[in-house]
Formats: sequence, C-alpha cells, structure tokens
Amino acid sequence: MNLPKASIPWQTSLFEVDEPLCIAIDDAAQQAGVSPATIRNWIKTGYLKKERRGYIDSESFANFLRHIAGMDKLTSRANKSLKDSHDHTALSSDCITKLAANQQTHESISSEYEASLSDSYRNKEGIYYTPLSIVCDLLRPHKQDVSSKTFCDPCCGSGNFIIRAIDLGFKPENVFGYDTDPVAVALTRKRIFEKTGYQSKNILQADFLAIASKINNLYFDYIYTNPPWGKKLSRAEKELYGVLFRSGKNVDTSTLFFCACLKCLHKHGELGLLLPESFFNIATFENARSKSLALDIQRLVDYGKPFKGLVTKALAIVLLNQTRDDDAESISCESSGREFHRSARSFIRNPKSILNLHCDPNASDVIRHVLSIPHITLDGHAKWGLGIVTGNNNKFSRTSPADDYIPVLRGADIKKDRILEPSCFIPAELSLYQQVAPVEFYESKIKLIYKFISADLCFFYDTEQRYILNSANMLIPSNDFPLSGTQLCSLLNSNFINWLFKSLFNTHKILRGDLEMLPIHADYFNNNNFDEISFLAFLHLEKHPDGTYRVKK
Repeated sequence: MNLPKASIPWQTSLFEVDEPLCIAIDDAAQQAGVSPATIRNWIKTGYLKKERRGYIDSESFANFLRHIAGMDKLTSRANKSLKDSHDHTALSSDCITKLAANQQTHESISSEYEASLSDSYRNKEGIYYTPLSIVCDLLRPHKQDVSSKTFCDPCCGSGNFIIRAIDLGFKPENVFGYDTDPVAVALTRKRIFEKTGYQSKNILQADFLAIASKINNLYFDYIYTNPPWGKKLSRAEKELYGVLFRSGKNVDTSTLFFCACLKCLHKHGELGLLLPESFFNIATFENARSKSLALDIQRLVDYGKPFKGLVTKALAIVLLNQTRDDDAESISCESSGREFHRSARSFIRNPKSILNLHCDPNASDVIRHVLSIPHITLDGHAKWGLGIVTGNNNKFSRTSPADDYIPVLRGADIKKDRILEPSCFIPAELSLYQQVAPVEFYESKIKLIYKFISADLCFFYDTEQRYILNSANMLIPSNDFPLSGTQLCSLLNSNFINWLFKSLFNTHKILRGDLEMLPIHADYFNNNNFDEISFLAFLHLEKHPDGTYRVKK
C-alpha cells in the first residue's frame, strides 16, 4: 500500500534505550511496497543499514523512505521487483470459469484467489479483504426491521459485508455492491445465489467513485465497507474527485471514499467504514474528521493490525447521517478490550479534531482543561530542520575520527539528560550529501535536537553546534520566544507533556506538525526553571499512582 508520506506506518522492535531500533527485512519490504530482494539490494548499495541477520536499522529505513525512495532510478527498480509473477487477467478468467462451472466452493476459490494476488496488484488497488470477525463486529444486528431498507458495499470484495447484511435481514434484492475486480463481483454474486437463490443484478463491476461523482440521486440506507487504502489514482482523478466530493486538501482514497459514501447516504442513513489509523490522528485528514464530527458518530473501534503483511492499524467509524448532540456522551470508544463513551465535543476540542478514541473521558477532561488554560504553541515560533541525508551512510561514514571529518549524532545518541559520544563521522564537505539543512541551523548557539522515531519525546538542548544525521531533527526557537532553550527542553521531556503527546497523537513518530500543536504554558515559567510538581500545581492537576492525571476539584 502506498501511503502519504505523513501517514507511513512503522513497526519496530523496541529494545533497551542503548540498543538500536530494528525492523525485519520482510516487514520493511511490505512497508516500502517492494520485494525482500530489493531491500537486500538496497542494503548492499549502502542505502540501508543492516543491524543483524534478517533485520535493518529502522532509523536508516525511515530516513530512506522519507528522502531517497522516490528517486526515479529506485522507483523503477522497485516497480521491476514488484512486477506480477502471474497474469492477473488470466487468473481472473480462470477463477470466473471455475465459479460458473461450480468446480469448487466459493470459499475455496476466494481463498485461492486472494492468496494468488501479487504484492504489486495489492499495492496498486489497495486490496486487503476484511476478516469475517471484523465484519460481524462492525456490522451488528439492528433493533429495527431492515427488510425494506437498502444496503450497499461500495468495495464489496468477495462479499463478506453483503452476506452479513443478508444474514441480518436485508433482502437480497435491496442489497447493492460495487467492485472493480471481476472475480470479486463473480464471487459475491455466487454467494448471494447460493444463500438465497436470488440472481442479483445489483452487484456490479464498477468504480464507485466514478458512479458517485456522476449520479446525484443515488442513495442508500446503509453503507458499510472497507475502502481501498492508498489506491493509486492519477493526479487528475484525485483532483477531480477531491472537488466533486469536497474532500479538502487530502485526496487519499480513504478520504475520497468516505466523502463519496456520505454523498450517497440517505438522511438518517448509517455509514460504517474500516480505515487506516492515519485517518483518525494525522493532520491532513482534519477535514474528513470535521465532516464526521458534524454528524452523529455512534462507534469508534480499534481493531489492531488484522491484515497479514500490513503493519498499520485498522480502525472503524460508524455514524448516522443526522445532526448530533455535542455534549451527549453517546460515542462508544472501543480499544484493547475496553469500552467507554465520549461526547462529540470532547473530540472537537482536540487540535485538528483528532479522534483519540484510546483516551477515556477522564483523560479527555484533562486535555480539555489543559487546552483551556492560556498558552502559546511552537507554530510560527521556531525554525525546524532535518539532519543530514548523506544518500549512502556506508559510503560516507566511519566509526572513528579522521582529518576533514566531522562527528554527527544519530537519533540513538540523544538522551534526555545527555548526549552519547559520537560514533559516526562523515566528510566535512557538505556538498557531497543529498540533503542538508542550512548550515546556520546546525551551528546555532541555541537549538533543540530530538529523536524522530521514539516511544517518548526525547529532546536535548544543544549549545555546542553539533551536527546530526536525519534520524534526528532539530528546532530553533525564535528570538522572541518567551522560554529559554533549557526551559523548553525540560518541558518537552516532562512526564506530563509526554503523556499529553501520547494521549493526543498515539504515535511513535515525532512529527513537527504534532509538536506545533502542543500547548506551551509560558506564564508558568516567569524566569523559573521547570519543576514537574510545581508545573502540575500551576495546571491544577494531580498525578495518580497509576500514571494517570486528574483535574483537582
């Protein structure tokens, strides 16, 4: 799956703080959308750093994807490595023939077909069939009679949502489905016939986005689907659909299908979507989240990582196409075996309307309280820079000092209270490298450097003009920023700000956009050094033994 850069998922094996972050070669191949052989070739050519057998350094992988992987030569190599090992048209024809001749059950053909799909085809089409357990949990029985209601799955695949709908009382003649894959359409039609004896003409091989963009009177009472995640569309298609469906700046297919489904949903109709985690917490999806919060959200569910070979989480949203009560705690939030209820307003108050469904009502109250206290942010009050992108660390770096070489720090060298002695040295001639921030950034007398991939915010206040590789980032507060570098560093490293960051963003990537949304309560400092206890007192908060926070009564 080819996700936007802002939402690239990461899966790392976390060791003790002094040991590196690693990622398995097979997992890296899935994330990059290439074959394991291609990953090994990139290791040989020095683009990626091997840590131990079968694993690579995750920081080198993160930086590689962010800055190098889009180069034409590498892209063409990746595309070559992903070339189908089979003829998809022939595979489709063979499966359809078997279905028509009743040579096998639809279950065996479906399993055989799904297993035969190449990585490149999945990557292009964003295809990941929904596990039946998720289908049954997401599409639950309804109290009202649905026999006269219409149901649609715009991306029906092999028909799991459609068969579930029929089991729940929807008449087969009122059930509609669309898919661009002819095998998926044939499988779904066959399953409907085997279950009901009805030869459905409502399951069509068609692009739902194209249909929804052209027909203005297409409405359904219920729409449930797992839309393609990051399906490859042309720029012209994305721009056209973005305008027609009013999706805002984000034209990822998750957003486009969300907006297209809303367009085709009856008033008071019900929509249920399985979506990538980025939809719920990445800034670029803010417009889609705002659209959902203007309606009556029923459920938010975290299903973990259900797709083999795909490391991003799958989360679901269920909503009614009607106005909501902002203050009623009617939204069911389900995650890690827990369920609690939140109000729409508790999400609307979040920066960028983030749907942090993992936070219980008490945590949400703490966030609301903290954001209500006058504060500033780093947005517009700092310069931001990446570390040096060499393009080939193996070629340029060495582990000991040498003439005309400079020491550079990696993300793993940064600790909250110290910097490890540098173990990486590169030629001082910066023009050799693929990307370098302005030299004055590195040589600033006051700057904060921090890890890019980390379970915790980890900042260090650097006054010695150190250089960094791009496994670390840096920020330089503006001259009029009311906090000193020491104060800001202590605040960002604090337990409470770490709790707040995790509660809002729930990520292992320390993104500039997220840091710029954190509240900075400048009035607390007044030339005083940071102290966690007095800071909590200033915020009228207390910390409980279990690590949670409460607003003092």
